[in-house]
Parts: sequence; structure tokens; C-alpha cells
Amino acid sequence: MAARFRPPSRTGSLFCSAATLRDHVETGKLAFFLSGSDVNVDFDLSVVAQIALFGLFVVVMKPILFDPLLKLFEKREKLTDGARQEAREMDARAADLLSRFESEIEQVRRDAGAERDRQRAETAKLESKMMEEAKRDAARILAEGRTKIEAEVTALRQELETSRPALAQQIASKLLGREVSS
Repeated sequence: MAARFRPPSRTGSLFCSAATLRDHVETGKLAFFLSGSDVNVDFDLSVVAQIALFGLFVVVMKPILFDPLLKLFEKREKLTDGARQEAREMDARAADLLSRFESEIEQVRRDAGAERDRQRAETAKLESKMMEEAKRDAARILAEGRTKIEAEVTALRQELETSRPALAQQIASKLLGREVSS
């Protein structure tokens, strides 16, 4: 069976084995070990090379990546601000159009109400005029009818007056059963 890799225990502030930690505790070097002074950083030419490489990376990547990316962000910001401004303007125009529309609708309602009232008044006048004409016609027809009836009654009375003696003679003849002379 193959030996398995075992990471060092983590009992101290740095990775070390238990034996190393025990040695440091026994010798009194534990405070020195925990302070991290065992790490030595040497500033040599590799640091200068790394700084130079980073500077070169920045110089090369600026026109290739950073400037286009910044321009893209700026363009997007302008478009977003432009779209927001355009949306505000459209909202303002829409509010203006809505208020004009509502005022025009209100004016149309007032005009329609005035026209309706005018039409009602005109219809009432026309109705009144027609009723007056109908009353006059009815009164005229009634007067003509009365005149005609009175003329017929008068004619019938005259006819009765003229035929009264003959009728009286007939009635008397029938009642008496014989002929009566006048």
C-alpha cells in the first residue's frame, strides 16, 4: 500500500509539525516563532523586474484594453444618461399632452352640454308651438263642428216646424183610429 500524503498540523500560527512546535516551546523560542520574524523577504533585482513587468503590462494593456473599456463605459453612461433625459422629456411631453387632452375633453363636454341644452330649449319651443297649433286646429275643428251641428239642428227644427201639423194629424189619426182633418 502506498504512503499517503499528510499535511502538517495547524497547531501554531505557521504550518509546522508538532515536534517542531514542541522544540520551540522547550527552547523558549515560541514568542519569536509566533511573531513571524522567521520569514525573510529579500529585496533584490526580482522586485525591480516585477515592477518593470507590471509597468510594461500597464503600458501595453492601456491602449489595447483599458482605453477602449473606459470609452465603452463612458459611451454607455452617455447613452444611459441620454436615454434617461429622453425618457424625462417624453414623460413631460406625455404629461403636457394628457393635460391638453383632458382640457379639450372638458371643453367638448361643456360644448356638448350647451348644445344639448340649446337643442332641448329649441325642442321645447317647437313642442310648445306644435301644441298651440294643435290646440288652435282642435278649437277650429270643434267650432266648425258646433257650427255645423247647430246648422243641422236648426234645419231639423225648421223641418219639424213645417211638418208639425202633418205629424200631429197623423198621430191623432192613429190614436183615434180615424182620419182627422185640420
